[in-house]
Parts: sequence; C-alpha cells; structure tokens
Amino acid sequence: MTRLEAILEQMQQPETTLADSVKLYAEAASLMDYCNGTLEKTTLQLDEIDAQRAPRPDAAH
Repeated sequence: MTRLEAILEQMQQPETTLADSVKLYAEAASLMDYCNGTLEKTTLQLDEIDAQRAPRPDAAH
C-alpha cells in the first residue's frame, strides 16, 4: 500500500514525464494484481475457517 501511495504522489507531480507516468502505472497495476490475489486467497481462508466453525445440522444440542 505504501508503494502505491508513493506512485500516486509521483504521478501527480507536474515534473513527472509521460514516459515515467506509464512506467509508474505499469508498476501500480502489477502491485494491484498482487494485492487482489492476496485478498482473494485470504478471503478463501476465512471462508474455510467459518465453514469449519459453522454448527452442523446433525450436532446434538
């Protein structure tokens, strides 16, 4: 996240060239893909934990 914020700040600078902006954009896109993949993996792990904790219909009260 820190790097994405730094990229955004760099891209907003008037002295950042178009070529540099394109490179920064590519880096940001790669970082976002990584973050999205990590988020999806973590969501699946949490879903598995929740499924294990869910009461079973055949469980005695």
